[in-house]
Amino acid sequence: MISRKASLWLLVLLTLVVAAICCFLPRIPQPLSYHQFADRRSLLGIPNFGDVASNFPFAVIGIWGLAFLRRSKSNLAVERFVDPREQWPYLFVFIGLLLTAFGSSWYHLNPNNATLVWDRLPMTITFMSMVAAVIMERINLRLGLSLLPILLIVGLGSVLQWNWSEVHGAGDLRFYAAVQAYSAMVILLALLFPPRYTRTSDLGFVVVFYALAKALEYFDKPIFAALHVVSGHTLKHLAAAVAGYCILRMVQKRQPIPEPSPVSHRG
Repeated sequence: MISRKASLWLLVLLTLVVAAICCFLPRIPQPLSYHQFADRRSLLGIPNFGDVASNFPFAVIGIWGLAFLRRSKSNLAVERFVDPREQWPYLFVFIGLLLTAFGSSWYHLNPNNATLVWDRLPMTITFMSMVAAVIMERINLRLGLSLLPILLIVGLGSVLQWNWSEVHGAGDLRFYAAVQAYSAMVILLALLFPPRYTRTSDLGFVVVFYALAKALEYFDKPIFAALHVVSGHTLKHLAAAVAGYCILRMVQKRQPIPEPSPVSHRG
């Protein structure tokens, strides 16, 4: 583990590197082929049923997480949060997951750039809230709390900027892609930062299942062609939901790590 001061400088360096790469990369347009998912079967009158219905776990985990935080205010706050203010980013994490269930379902009913905005907006809420949680718990509580609204604005702004660029005929995904990559890298780096709680390994599982979700998304058509039952994009939703569950389980099961007692010296 590295010190909290070193963690802060590493975070600053990562932020600058990602921002620089984002600025110097050429414009990345949104390919229209993105909306052509493999599984277009309808069921119960619902088009693209697999990709729509597979968003249900996001709603379950979001509601479950919000219910847990509500209980935490009474009897679990001391056990799960050293400072009650540490609950704020997780509140937005679970709100983001709940809204993702609705936004992604709305998108997959009629996939196009206009509906894709409502899929991506809530996801950035979850991404950036986790960045704030990592900063609060592993670097500095006040810094993370101050950065939470800024990070949320940056995340939401990345989607709005992409949509604006599409409307004006110059689609550019760089900003949104940078937000996703930055969030994943911060969570991964958190494994090196000094923890205040147990169950640090759960963050590793969050990154693993998120990476799996991206891979399943990329191989949407080959997976459907091979299995004929479920598509890669449907499985992507399920893998991403597991990542969300890992966050919920981490918060539910963790315990504060006692601060090391100062060593007294006798003359």
